[in-house]
Amino acid sequence: MAVAANRYPAPDRHPVRRALLSVFDKTGLVDLAKGLSARGVELVSTGGSRAALEAAGLPVRDVSELTGFPEIMDGRVKTLHPGVHGGLLGMRADPAHAKAMQAHGIAGIDLLVVNLYPFAETVASGAEPAAIIENIDIGGPAMIRAGAKNHAFVAVLTDPADYSAFLEALGTGNGETELEHRRRLAGKAYGLTAAYDAAVSTWFAGATGETAPARQSFAGELASTLRYGENPHQSAAFYHDGSKRAGVATARQVQGKELSYNNINDTDAAFELVAEFDPARTAAVAIIKHANPCGVAEGATLAEAYARALACDPVSAFGGIVALNRRLDAASAAEIVKVFTEVIIAPEADEEAIALVAAKKNLRLLLTGGLPDAGAPGLTVKSVAGGLLVQSRDDGLVDRLDLKVVTKRAPSEAEMADLRFAFRVAKHVKSNAIVYAKGLATVGIGAGQMSRVDSARIAARKAEDAAQAAGGPILTKGSAVASDAFFPFADGLLSAVAAGATAVIQPGGSMRDAEVIAAADEHDIAMVFTGMRHFRH
Repeated sequence: MAVAANRYPAPDRHPVRRALLSVFDKTGLVDLAKGLSARGVELVSTGGSRAALEAAGLPVRDVSELTGFPEIMDGRVKTLHPGVHGGLLGMRADPAHAKAMQAHGIAGIDLLVVNLYPFAETVASGAEPAAIIENIDIGGPAMIRAGAKNHAFVAVLTDPADYSAFLEALGTGNGETELEHRRRLAGKAYGLTAAYDAAVSTWFAGATGETAPARQSFAGELASTLRYGENPHQSAAFYHDGSKRAGVATARQVQGKELSYNNINDTDAAFELVAEFDPARTAAVAIIKHANPCGVAEGATLAEAYARALACDPVSAFGGIVALNRRLDAASAAEIVKVFTEVIIAPEADEEAIALVAAKKNLRLLLTGGLPDAGAPGLTVKSVAGGLLVQSRDDGLVDRLDLKVVTKRAPSEAEMADLRFAFRVAKHVKSNAIVYAKGLATVGIGAGQMSRVDSARIAARKAEDAAQAAGGPILTKGSAVASDAFFPFADGLLSAVAAGATAVIQPGGSMRDAEVIAAADEHDIAMVFTGMRHFRH
């Protein structure tokens, strides 16, 4: 059935005479209520909110006075009543609505102040299902939707950060709100309820084991608007998804200019990569450029790891992102700032290191308080024309895999260590990916090529360029090489052999595996199959 158009347009200005305040987060509530009361606004409230206002000495009516009905079922039912929803939904300019409100003794509500039970926080705390379900707010979202729909007459405040600006606008407007302000608040209110419902539906999908529910919702909270996107003609913004996963979204920016879209994207790639390396076992550094690693290394110290990572491709490292798996110390910071770097991201930093970085005023320093769990489950989302591609995060870890030696010669202990290292890195290189490693450091990286042979050749050429710049040997000689996916033909393997690799790690699974294994045996190459592919597009 079609809904008739509203014949009574929204007024540009509307007075605030009555406010309903019912919040879980009471931040700023008393100050807001004091400002409203000082303007003669009648305060109506519920439960704990009413108690807080009464404790502050403010005159406040209980919502049961509007409904004529007490709170029941442990407070589950208190605002779900025509006395509340009629006051929120009634269009004052519509004679039929005004008549109904008068006939049923429904008082209009001009301002609704509501925030919701902490559902996502309860889930994150590891609470039992019964506690999680109890923190699904019903009355709050219902009131928010009602008030926001009727923003022609109702202002809806859902964020304590908006309280002071609202009071200021109310003062400027001589006790009245402007339609444009009410409309903006309504849009924000619907954003809150949409995100809330998305969190609830996502939890239910997980609780019932549904990996592909019939409807999937994703929500984020605005962290910052960005100057532009990947390119200056594109607009962009950065949102937090509420997961609290350690990384660029949750980091504290100690110094430096505003992060750009590309900074955020590249910094995320860098930190996810370096999180593959357990800080209790080793120091590790990853240098990223355009979301691809141009150098990764382990070391006894971060300074050593950084020097070895930089040596892989010092040209590409210029203007890159540096990620560390341990606390940034002064020795490491002193080396990093010698090269133009856009961002440093680390779990923590020493004060002396912070001071060294501060000398480079545009260099961003991000501290996360921890590392993301590289093996933790989760989802990734990518937009396509007309839809979304959703998949589980690539949480495969080489240390969890059953590695299978498929050649006559098994890798030596040192080769196996380099193979594991190289496969860790290859997981974070755009496909087709080839990574040469030696002594737990990358010595050549080939990324994003249409042919795996080209990736192998590019990685070898970069190793040659780095050797020439350093005046040293080409380090792919005697290296281990990782491929993110199987070699469809022996030519990719032979390119690695030509570069000097002596051991190979790859997923296996090609129709021509036997051909590739035979080529490895012919050249006395040790080869290991992982059984797991790491495409990254």
